[in-house]
Amino acid sequence: MSGIELLGWVGFGLLVSAWIPQTWETVKQGSTPVNLIFVMLYVTSSLLLTIYSFLIGDTVFIALNGLLTIGSGINLYYKFFPRKTLND
Repeated sequence: MSGIELLGWVGFGLLVSAWIPQTWETVKQGSTPVNLIFVMLYVTSSLLLTIYSFLIGDTVFIALNGLLTIGSGINLYYKFFPRKTLND
């Protein structure tokens, strides 16, 4: 692994670790306060970037954008299908 690739994997780790608390909070709450248009654009853009990364063979960005697609997809799911609370 080259130093440049290591730099990419470190950035991958930091960015994914930033998304974990938000996604965990969304799952715990069963809903998300994040703007719907933002979430839809994020899911779409990260999916397209995953496909692009796959086509050019960049493993760092395949992994990164794939995981971000999943994380933002979870937010999108809870935006459309919030969990009902006992008070609802």
